[in-house]
Amino acid sequence: MTSRMIRPARVTLASALSALALVVLAGCSFQPEEQVWEISGPVFGTTYHINVVLTEDQERLETLASGIEAVLENVDASMSTWRADSELSRFNRMVDQSEWVPVSNGMLEVLQTAQEVSRLTSGAFDVTIGPVVNLWGFGPEARPEQVPSPEALDQVLAATGFEKLELRADPPAVRATPAQYVDLSAIAKGYGVDVVARFLEGEGIKAYLVEIGGEVRVNGRKPDGSAWRLAIEQPVSEGRQVNRVVALESRAMATSGDYRNYYESEGRRYSHTIDPESGEPITHNLASVTVLADDCMTADALATGFNVMGYERANELAVRENIPAYFIVRTEDGFETHQTPAFSSFVTQ
Repeated sequence: MTSRMIRPARVTLASALSALALVVLAGCSFQPEEQVWEISGPVFGTTYHINVVLTEDQERLETLASGIEAVLENVDASMSTWRADSELSRFNRMVDQSEWVPVSNGMLEVLQTAQEVSRLTSGAFDVTIGPVVNLWGFGPEARPEQVPSPEALDQVLAATGFEKLELRADPPAVRATPAQYVDLSAIAKGYGVDVVARFLEGEGIKAYLVEIGGEVRVNGRKPDGSAWRLAIEQPVSEGRQVNRVVALESRAMATSGDYRNYYESEGRRYSHTIDPESGEPITHNLASVTVLADDCMTADALATGFNVMGYERANELAVRENIPAYFIVRTEDGFETHQTPAFSSFVTQ
């Protein structure tokens, strides 16, 4: 990771969720004043934007920036399916996974959360669906010249299933029969946000905003005492428009939608989000769903699972489990928005 930047944050626009109104207050004081500083750079095929509240201290900012790079590199080296040398890629290449395979603590933590969300969503979230994702051309392999045949799809789908993964906590290990190809792309970004947040808290940073590719976690407040304000995007593929703004403190937020990552073949649009039950891209009218949680990897995984389920099923589950969720649904007349009771208190406009 290179080309990082450190600068005072005046107005910071996050990649997929805009962090609004990060205005640095200036004033007359004999005491050093806290400001919002931004540390940004490339990671996971996207970008990170991290805002920290502290007085000006270039040496400390450089230390934070180096530490952020290190923890994100560790996540990438562990969980990337695009890196042949990653911990996950080495596991995925194993022909026989029936014996316990030692894994890092981070890998175990992510897999445990993934399994919890898989059970909660009745399999709508499933990290073993990677081979089907690859078959449709949304993984590290090249896009196919034509969409997969029903026979090829059935064969690959039959071998997947989150319940085929077995986890062991002490010592950390995983095994699977038959061997599985695990894809953590729908949860690893959220986990990356969480590990950066932990690092910042370990460095004594009490107020921050961490954003990676649109997944966000905040803590504390800005120097003026206000909460962090984040925008939920209008689910349109061209340009960036704000649909709703929320105010958060000590909370994570993630959004999943089908409006950016897709391709078209023979006049049909194929979303990158695959339904693990059918093995096909989702086709319902839920354009995007935003989820709030205490940690970002849970929000990330839930948003994907809810996006797979569609509005009716996901809303029913979110209401029952008291999960803050915000849905944007396509209609013939445009977009409709719906929110669970647990979400309403966070909306500012």
